[in-house]
Amino acid sequence: MKAEQHVHFIGIGGYGMSAIAKVMLEIGFKVSGSDVAHQELTEKLIAQGATVYLGHEAVQVEGADLVVYSTALAKDNIEVQRAEQLGIPVIHRSEMLARLMNERKGIAIAGAHGKTTTSSMISLVMHLNHQDPTYIIGGEIMNLGSNAKAGKGEYVIAEADESDGSFLQYTPNIAVVINIEADHLENYDGDFNKLKLAYAQFLSQVKDGGKAVVCLDDPNLKEMLPHLKSKVVTYGIKEQADYRAANIQLGDRKVSFDVFYLEAKLGQITLSVPGKHNVYNALATLITCLEAGLSFEQIANTITEFNGAKRRYQVLGDVDGILVIDDYAHHPTEIEATIAASKASGKKIIAVFQPQRYTRTFYLFDQFSRAFAEADEVIITDIYSPAGEKQIEGITSAKLVELIRINSNPQVTYFPSKEEVQAYLINHVQSGDLVLTMGAGDIWKAAVGLVKGLKSKSLT
Repeated sequence: MKAEQHVHFIGIGGYGMSAIAKVMLEIGFKVSGSDVAHQELTEKLIAQGATVYLGHEAVQVEGADLVVYSTALAKDNIEVQRAEQLGIPVIHRSEMLARLMNERKGIAIAGAHGKTTTSSMISLVMHLNHQDPTYIIGGEIMNLGSNAKAGKGEYVIAEADESDGSFLQYTPNIAVVINIEADHLENYDGDFNKLKLAYAQFLSQVKDGGKAVVCLDDPNLKEMLPHLKSKVVTYGIKEQADYRAANIQLGDRKVSFDVFYLEAKLGQITLSVPGKHNVYNALATLITCLEAGLSFEQIANTITEFNGAKRRYQVLGDVDGILVIDDYAHHPTEIEATIAASKASGKKIIAVFQPQRYTRTFYLFDQFSRAFAEADEVIITDIYSPAGEKQIEGITSAKLVELIRINSNPQVTYFPSKEEVQAYLINHVQSGDLVLTMGAGDIWKAAVGLVKGLKSKSLT
């Protein structure tokens, strides 16, 4: 495609779609798009020169040279149908991202947890070391206030989405897999082995001369190592990996550790984000940036500035000794890691979780029930379900609460709506409490409302 051509994005307001649209704008393409509601990301695109329509109408695709759609889009979308009638090429978001990534040096980050944080870490470290990468991320980098940029450097950094198998379109120079878990199985016929095979294929699609970067502590990744066709670099804490973290010191919203390459100590890394899970994310970042030509010292000196990504252990407020943090954690492993990271604060942990998708809740029902043992108090809301998803009989938050009470935490309460959660918390939280909202839906709104309510209460 030529830079002056017109690309239309259906569902332009999502993080993944808006990030690609922003990069296309900065390259020089004419960009338009549509979505069901205006939001901060679409307003930023409009300010940059994009045309964004509210709602879907057939006429909106006319004049486009290419139409890009997202997985969340209904199959009978009127704009897709009109584009096909006019003979305009229609491609999935992942194919557009593949075009951007595969023509340059791609860095693709995959895994059940940590994709956004690791992608953001890599992008920031390369940015601060003047490598000017292009980055396309499913969450806003707090330091940079953006989820995407068209850089002039040779690298393109992006998350590789395993949920629908679209990561198999990428042929990166560096493929990173942080971990593998049984998630999104509805797209793999309910078969975890099919998901693992997809990861193995992704890691084997690295370009000649490139590297696959994998966590040796993950048993699923360790199992597939002999079958990978790419050159592999490993990292870990427990295993004797190529790169290893030791002497880990967990603190309140920070962590430090020593890094060893084989038997040689490279030095110490200090992060400004908490939790052992971020040690893994930082090791993956370190290896990727070393492979991209940076020195250990350059990486260690800049990674400490990383303040996180939006909705990734994001501190929303600290009012009268009450700390409110929001996180995207929506899988049992993520919930356990996020609660564990909070324990270093020394505060009472009130964990608020909004399950997302009936299918995920169905497949991981027992694991969810065992994920809250380290919290002092647990609140569960109704399941947040995307439009069009069918309810599964017997899969309810009320039943999940019953099982949590048996399997991990008797101090659990069910509030159906986020408004009820917010009202309860405003009247019950005290100094020394840490409220941790978690979920991939809209539970963050309760956390934002809580902070506003606490500030108003503090003034009276």
